[in-house]
Amino acid sequence: MFDQLENVEKRYQEIGEEMARPEVASNPGHFNKLNREFHSLDEVVNAYRGYRNICQGLEEAEEILAESDDEELTEIAQMEKEELLQQQTELADRLKLLLIPKDPNDSKNIVVEIRAGAGGEEAALFAANLFRMYAKYAESIGGKYDVLSSNTTGIGGYKEIIFSVTGTDVYGKLKYESGVHRVQRIPETESSGRIHTSTSTVAVLPEAEEVDIQIDPNDLKIDVFRSSGPGGQSVNTTDSAVRITHIPSGLVVSCQDEKSQHKNKAKALKVLRARLLDHAVQEQQAKTSASRKAQVGTGDRSAKIRTYNFPQGRVTDHRIKVTLHRLEEILDGNLHELVEALRLADQTEKLKAQELVQTD
Repeated sequence: MFDQLENVEKRYQEIGEEMARPEVASNPGHFNKLNREFHSLDEVVNAYRGYRNICQGLEEAEEILAESDDEELTEIAQMEKEELLQQQTELADRLKLLLIPKDPNDSKNIVVEIRAGAGGEEAALFAANLFRMYAKYAESIGGKYDVLSSNTTGIGGYKEIIFSVTGTDVYGKLKYESGVHRVQRIPETESSGRIHTSTSTVAVLPEAEEVDIQIDPNDLKIDVFRSSGPGGQSVNTTDSAVRITHIPSGLVVSCQDEKSQHKNKAKALKVLRARLLDHAVQEQQAKTSASRKAQVGTGDRSAKIRTYNFPQGRVTDHRIKVTLHRLEEILDGNLHELVEALRLADQTEKLKAQELVQTD
């Protein structure tokens, strides 16, 4: 493990030196790629340096215990040694988790697709709640979101909304959100006061750059049409809406939120690239069944992953069996505890799978 940590620290220093070169700083694409890798190594390098400091502190405490005749100083050194040993054990366990190979997509920006499921208007209203939750969370981590496409209902819900989130390691933070989200509450549209259960589906896709997914223009069928709003009313009188069909895969993406045909086309291509990259990732995961079993939540998107129960004010994540009685706070974007719990659970499962492979 420590040879691996030394190599990680060496790579960290090499990247820092390379980023300082003028020719690299003047190449935004290469610089950004290095910058993402540099920040992805931050946590493990800082933890390793902290571990070395603890080891040095233990050596100093051992020296005092071996050489000092001062009873009070010896007692202090013994207490410090016991505390440092505890910290050393905890940090060693954390370093094992941090050394698990990272998903190369973790540092990418994302495209999020939310669709109303079972429950009619109530499901569409819940989809709007989920969109607001992720938008607030994105802002809380210093990220930004941009709506790429939406299909609204007359009372403020979404049949579908697709948006991008940019920031630091946003896919690594939000990739566990893919799946079926269930809400239990008395709908605003329900006069009898009965609790209904509705669902919305969430898909979190890593945003693909042109170097990740190369699309042959000859494989695309592009149609333009007039944007229309709820009830079929015309939003504008120009053919600004764009529908792109990727002929080899059969994927179809439509965007009409912008008044500019050019902007709608750019947004549609962004969604299409993300879906094609996601398709490739899903195929790869299907081939590596062991790693798929070790994943907490980026596999089967038809699985029910979380319940939002309004009468009890609770949110339950069924994958890690965690229940938090802070529903309003979570729907207001405070997903930090859930995100960290899911990340830790995923790392722990992957570590177990890795150890199992090593013992076979």
